[in-house]
Amino acid sequence: MAFRFVHTADLHLDSPLRSLALRNGELAEHVRGATRAALTAIVDLCIAEAVDALLIAGDLYDGSQTSMNTALFLMGEMRRLEAAGVRVFVIRGNHDNQSAIRRELTFPDNVHVFSNRAKSVKAATLADGRGVYIHGIGFDQPHAPDSLLPSFPVPQADAVNIGMLHTSLAGAPGHDLYAPCSVADLASHGFDYWALGHVHHRLVHSETPLIVMPGMPQGRDINEAGAKSVTLVTIEAGGAIHHDERRIGGAVFERAIIDLTGVTEWRELLVRVGDDLARRVTAAGAQHLILRLHLTGATSLAFRLKRDPAFLMDEVTGLANALPGCWVEKVEIDCHAPETAAAGGTDTGLDPAAELSALIHSDVLVSHGFRQQAADLMTELLGQLPRELRETFGTDEATVEALLAEIARDGSDEVLAHVRAGEGDR
Repeated sequence: MAFRFVHTADLHLDSPLRSLALRNGELAEHVRGATRAALTAIVDLCIAEAVDALLIAGDLYDGSQTSMNTALFLMGEMRRLEAAGVRVFVIRGNHDNQSAIRRELTFPDNVHVFSNRAKSVKAATLADGRGVYIHGIGFDQPHAPDSLLPSFPVPQADAVNIGMLHTSLAGAPGHDLYAPCSVADLASHGFDYWALGHVHHRLVHSETPLIVMPGMPQGRDINEAGAKSVTLVTIEAGGAIHHDERRIGGAVFERAIIDLTGVTEWRELLVRVGDDLARRVTAAGAQHLILRLHLTGATSLAFRLKRDPAFLMDEVTGLANALPGCWVEKVEIDCHAPETAAAGGTDTGLDPAAELSALIHSDVLVSHGFRQQAADLMTELLGQLPRELRETFGTDEATVEALLAEIARDGSDEVLAHVRAGEGDR
């Protein structure tokens, strides 16, 4: 008999959402309930696949939650697993330790929550007589600056050993350093499977031994874009281990770059954007696809797009509404007008707006006088802000200069968009 389990982490149940999608009342209801829907889908998968266990490798909760509604929902899902004969193994991550509701819960008997002292639990016996042991350790503090690996026991002899650890490994962008260790450290410990958590994108770090960071099962905003999943694992008698990624998240966030190069008519723009949205909806296969569009390329509509962003958003929203489960949370415009200089290398044939644009970008924005004046204004502005706000604009000269250049480009483009007349106007 094989031992089968689902490995997940970082559900951040009922996490407060910061997505721009919340501005749309109808979509907000779907997004707010997305983490609960993800847990329900995971439980459904466990029951449908008749697995032996569910492993949750940290951050089941999210921060300082106090709502007992969250607790009651979680208990209901754990009881569904209990009724199906599925055991649940949980370790605490950095966000779990800030949650008050974890101290109020008494889980059903099928749920084992590892403490801050490493423990080994026998989960099953394979057909060849070997035991399957799950080793786990949680942490009672929101920070774990040192490796927890030395706290784990040595592998059980003549058995399959599974380790559960919430760790940033050697570090990951956007994640705090937490219980750091290397993949080589994990591999040398002698376990057959490492069920990791903490980093929100999925990655199989090693096949032998199998070391899996499953990623989070449900993204919460555009910074957690892409399809999310859990890992279904089968351990055969004899020790062979198979793993399969199963998509879970009902709401998928995605960045969409759409090139408008060569587009000259508004209707043509709508067709190009609409076709791109339809293709992405089909590829995502999600109940809800939440998009942030980034329009690029050389188009004669560039000035109009920048001048009328609200009108563009209304048009794009209409396109999305015609597709099942498609939503657009924001449209970013990074288009520019095509070169219009006449042949022969002279300025003859330039329209006034294009001539002004060339002057601004080639002379004004790069001039020492303009840059110095902009820097003086920025210094004056920053001096009026509290220190913590000043630091958000950068703490070194190079960062501030880059920000100034970006603001200047955006500002000049907006001015030109309002000045522009003629081709592309309504």
